[in-house]
Amino acid sequence: MLRGDDPMGDGRADPRRRVPRTDVLLADPRLATAAATLGRERVKAAVRQAQDRARRGEINPDEVRDAVLAALPPAVPRAVLNATGVLLHTNLGRAALSEAAVAAVVAAAGHTDVELDLGTGRRARRGRDALAALAAAVPGAEAVHVVNNGAAALVLAATALAADAEIVVSRGELVEIGDGFRLPDLLASTGARLREVGTTNRSTLADYAAAIGGRTGFVLKVHPSNFRVTGFTSSVPVRRLAGLGVPVVVDIGSGLLAPDPALPDEPDAASALAAGAGLVTASGDKLLGGPQAGLLLGDAGLVERLRRHPLARALRVDKLTLAALAATLGDPATPTRSALHADPAALRARTERLRDALAGEGRKGEVVPSVAVVGGGGAPGVELDSWALSLPERYASALRVGDPPVLGRVARGRLLLDLRCVPEHADERLRAAVLAVPEDD
Repeated sequence: MLRGDDPMGDGRADPRRRVPRTDVLLADPRLATAAATLGRERVKAAVRQAQDRARRGEINPDEVRDAVLAALPPAVPRAVLNATGVLLHTNLGRAALSEAAVAAVVAAAGHTDVELDLGTGRRARRGRDALAALAAAVPGAEAVHVVNNGAAALVLAATALAADAEIVVSRGELVEIGDGFRLPDLLASTGARLREVGTTNRSTLADYAAAIGGRTGFVLKVHPSNFRVTGFTSSVPVRRLAGLGVPVVVDIGSGLLAPDPALPDEPDAASALAAGAGLVTASGDKLLGGPQAGLLLGDAGLVERLRRHPLARALRVDKLTLAALAATLGDPATPTRSALHADPAALRARTERLRDALAGEGRKGEVVPSVAVVGGGGAPGVELDSWALSLPERYASALRVGDPPVLGRVARGRLLLDLRCVPEHADERLRAAVLAVPEDD
């Protein structure tokens, strides 16, 4: 018998009479919030569809509200607790913004002075606060510029400095940057011609020198950020390339602006410029810990050529990115930096407290050693000692679709929840999320 059948034949038992009215549903706080963000008409359409399903007997009348909510997309991306031990998880948006950066984004959501000098009432350089903060963070840069991501920074450099010219680059540095995008294809799309030198594992200064000529736009050095080549290898440092008489563009990738003792092999902008690089490109949403952005730092003349190129307009960042970047540069205690330098002993103590709190609710877990990584195409091979709560693997999928969603790491039939990237203030939310998973029958 269908849910909508009326065995009495007089309509009194027909559940379709109990289908909530549209105005009642739209007054529900959850649907009112959805209407404010997704639009009233979109929500009304979902309400009508759910009501029709109830009238057809596919769902009960008291399930209509939940059916409407299930049919609507999230108003914004869902915040996830990152318990994977991967600091810059690409699928989770890489760097988490600091509280200061989040506040700056909220403040910039309205009208701002992004391109206005309030003192004179005249137009000012766009994003001057973020640019000033970036210049202050890397004093060795004569000038700086910001575009919308790291790949865009390299594309702008290639277009402005080497369109219809040659870019000299080592074969061992022609990398794939992710999602199938390959550096040679990216550079060729600008109209530049690649002049490859050396071999996959070995390039020498003589290789570069032999390739440089009247058609050379610049020498490109790319940090192979997401892999390592070991064994019989050689590469040419920036300081030696800088003596070849042509601009040297260094793509450090990760966004590290100054040396960090925790990452001794990771290139940084300050060191590359001090070694003679004419231009450094980097990402803002990796080790810098800021929003997605492409950073360009270096020689004033080169940066100005890029800034004045017509393509720069198409690659410019919005006011929210500029606000987040300025705040990130002014607040070195970003979530990324905090996770990178977290004390393993403190992580163990937090994990033990979580285990004990769950044990008090009848949930058993184990505290086990863990290994965290940088991720995001940065610091390949670097392992960070950490600790994790080990739970049965069945928790993985339930936590992933819970509220809040929690993403851990499955290894050897166990779910590992590494707290290195989980803010300490979120420990209680993590505990509640684990307790919300139904117990195994």
